[in-house]
Amino acid sequence: MNYTYILECSDGSFYTGWTNDIEKRIQAHNSGKGARYTRGRTPVRLVHVEEFETKTQAMQRECEIKKMNRKEKEKLLGTGHF
Repeated sequence: MNYTYILECSDGSFYTGWTNDIEKRIQAHNSGKGARYTRGRTPVRLVHVEEFETKTQAMQRECEIKKMNRKEKEKLLGTGHF
């Protein structure tokens, strides 16, 4: 399976990515070996995940989410303001 995910960083910002191994990817982010964006913002917390059959679908969804503003992402998460 392939996953699109949203992390909440320690500074309250969101990071969106995709992977085929969600647990390994979260560990990579928290150990400083993930995306450059999350390296100075650990620890990160998984707040949303969607599952897809193909890598292409997961990457397309990642792109859609990255185009959203914070308010739209909060609505997706169903949490409103943190």
